[in-house]
Amino acid sequence: MTPDLWSSLAGGLLIGAGAATLLLFNGRIAGISGILDNAVRGAFGTQAWRIGFLLGLVAPAAAYGLGAIQFAQSAPALALAGLLVGFGTRVGSGCTSGHGVCGLANWSLRSLLATLTFMVSAALVVFIVRHGALPWHS
Repeated sequence: MTPDLWSSLAGGLLIGAGAATLLLFNGRIAGISGILDNAVRGAFGTQAWRIGFLLGLVAPAAAYGLGAIQFAQSAPALALAGLLVGFGTRVGSGCTSGHGVCGLANWSLRSLLATLTFMVSAALVVFIVRHGALPWHS
């Protein structure tokens, strides 16, 4: 296994462990887009755990060395991708963590369809980007 494969495997295990821990200790589903949305809107109250959970998501990346990561696309492409992901989470009523990790674990047909849509869309975008159909393609 290559170092990238080990990193991906470790990341997947950490995401699964985080989702399981949140469910076990807090009784909440780890839908990151919903957690982030509520945190940004200031919907804390007795739910301040959201900040801790979000910090726990970014802390490993910071510790691993986020500054050392080489991005394959330009800043405008990454910004557009972020906006499209945000739009997709609204349209799909959730993100890959909520549907793909937690929803599939609960045998949700809705989450299966959402995850299939995410994966097909991602494959199409990779195909389009890799074949130079976008203006910022390098």
